Amino acid sequence: MRLDKFLQLSRLVKRRVSAREACRGGRVQVNGRIARPGREVKVGDEITLIWGRKALTVKVLALPERSIPASQAKTLYSIIGEESIPSPEYQDFS
Repeated sequence: MRLDKFLQLSRLVKRRVSAREACRGGRVQVNGRIARPGREVKVGDEITLIWGRKALTVKVLALPERSIPASQAKTLYSIIGEESIPSPEYQDFS
């Protein structure tokens, strides 16, 4: 399954177009490597998604055949890690 489609079906990203843009912008990694939207995702892959000031790492548990209800979307992955990316510190040059 394509990476951009998995991100959308798993509800990690709201729209497939947004998933595609995130991949093209270098904000999505699969197994530690920056990934393109068409990269094939397999069960066991680790996906890191940097969105805003948050980095989320998940492990792929299942690949759906077709669209699934939102209540079942969280069964497709398990969260490995989640961290906040600190904002640039304010420096006072007085």
